[in-house]
Amino acid sequence: MTAALIGFIVLMAILGAPIFVVVSAFAMVGFYVADIPFAALVVDTYNKFANNPILYTIPLFTFAGFILAESRASVRIVSFSRAILGWLPGGFAIVALAACAFFTAFTGASGVTIIALGGLLYPALISEKYPERFSLGLLTSSGSLGLLFPPSLPLIIFGVIAETSINQLFIAGLVPGMLLIVLLSFYSVATGSFAAVPRQRFSARSVIKTAYEAKWELFIPLIVIIGIFGGYVTLGEVAALIVLYSLIIEVLIHREIKLVHLPVIMNQSMVLVGGILIILGAALALTNYLVDAQVPMHILEIMQSLIDSKWVFLICLNIFLLIVGCLMDIYSALLVVVPLILPIAISYEIHPVHLGIIFLTNLEIGYSTPPVGMNLFISCFRFNKSVLSLYRAAVPFLLILLIGLIIITYVPQLSLGLVSILGIK
Repeated sequence: MTAALIGFIVLMAILGAPIFVVVSAFAMVGFYVADIPFAALVVDTYNKFANNPILYTIPLFTFAGFILAESRASVRIVSFSRAILGWLPGGFAIVALAACAFFTAFTGASGVTIIALGGLLYPALISEKYPERFSLGLLTSSGSLGLLFPPSLPLIIFGVIAETSINQLFIAGLVPGMLLIVLLSFYSVATGSFAAVPRQRFSARSVIKTAYEAKWELFIPLIVIIGIFGGYVTLGEVAALIVLYSLIIEVLIHREIKLVHLPVIMNQSMVLVGGILIILGAALALTNYLVDAQVPMHILEIMQSLIDSKWVFLICLNIFLLIVGCLMDIYSALLVVVPLILPIAISYEIHPVHLGIIFLTNLEIGYSTPPVGMNLFISCFRFNKSVLSLYRAAVPFLLILLIGLIIITYVPQLSLGLVSILGIK
């Protein structure tokens, strides 16, 4: 009977059942086999929700990200970045990278960045004489580029699931995140030079003017970093502060969002949050069973019998996570996979914070990996292009990001060095 139930659940998954239904079903089968009352499943999940002081930051940061995406904040950020970097060959492409990373840090890898910024950046890249294939690949791969920067929602969720310091994760992601942007910037400069893209003359007056226009948005990262790491506010307090700050600047100062539109924005952002929390609840239930059944320990024994080297394990881990990243959305992957691989990674002496950066870098790349990376299909819809053309456009960027992944994986000090220097707890 158990085998029949598992077969039915797998069939449900193949036919497209929601991930939370599949995960919950596996959890219920596990509890049934272990002869544990189903009530324990609900009680354990509720207790983990109720006793976690971080979860309420998820809807707050998500709402702030949607407010920024619905306003003209993107236009101001792009104009400021262009004034600073437009004189470089490939300067506007670097502007696009920076703008996408900024917005993805607040919206997560939800596709909002491609949808919100695509209409602004794609025509601008084409008008600047960048090749069409390059422009498509740039925006597709940049749709998840800011996942390693605070206050990235996936970083918070990894910290919750892995019971790892979120402050350390915020700091640990800064250097690896910048590395990925720098590598893609080198490619952008080379493309700009080869395509003879016209440059914009540097103007101090333009920098001052655009900085003044974007001053309110530019304060947001400073509020997050100084507030948390200066010890002035907790993560929950800074999340509430960012929401209030975003509402004030976009509703009252810039007046680009009307009060009557706020319920619509709330609805859109909370639909995303609701989906995340439902999956989180289902994943916690499955995790409870896996821990009770010692499934991670059994997997660890098998892994240790097959793989002796930490470096070989990291190669296998990256391959596995890349596959996961292009098959599952990032929140499902975090909630289902992290509990399984965390004890195995620790046994190979991989620091949990370093593991988190490796994990998110893989999923960030997986979003643009053919054949089913989510960013590919979002870009297909947004830019009205065939998915095959987007496959070809994304390949050079994927190769560059894979180089960055290898460096991040095998040079752990990129992730842990700044945490150690600053003494972040």
